[in-house]
Amino acid sequence: MAFNYNLDFENINFREKPELYQIGKGEQGVFLVEPYKSEILPHWRFKNAEVAQESSAKIYDLFLDYLEQNDFVGADMARKFLQMGFTRARRYANHKSGQKYAKTKKRDVSKLDYPYSSGSQYKDNPVLEQSQDWGTNEKAKAAAIFKERWFLAKDNAKYKQLAQKHRENS
Repeated sequence: MAFNYNLDFENINFREKPELYQIGKGEQGVFLVEPYKSEILPHWRFKNAEVAQESSAKIYDLFLDYLEQNDFVGADMARKFLQMGFTRARRYANHKSGQKYAKTKKRDVSKLDYPYSSGSQYKDNPVLEQSQDWGTNEKAKAAAIFKERWFLAKDNAKYKQLAQKHRENS
């Protein structure tokens, strides 16, 4: 089921109402679902390999704690932050500025369904040249660290079991 962006995220406590949570695709809802966003976000960092190691370890520990409590929503949110650590670090590994597209012309994003990023307005433009050290720089190392823990999370047997149960009850 697609992630529902029309919920009242400012007033829903998903720990108290997990039945309202929809998994969505990839990282959808990662900055919206409380109280998990506030519990996990302060630990999310990917500046370099050392920071990524500490950050991903803490988030993975939270993931395991949520699983121990049979809290699927918390576990899924931790998995999303691990995934996002990988994708954001990879973006900066590939493009030092963090910008993937040239800013030659803007497209109208006002009619796009939420979510869309500021990058969406440049999506029709050429992709900027990849950094020469895209595979070996600090952000690439940080991405690899997050990827390892993200895959541990997404492939965890208990996580998969809770995800299936959540889908059946949603």
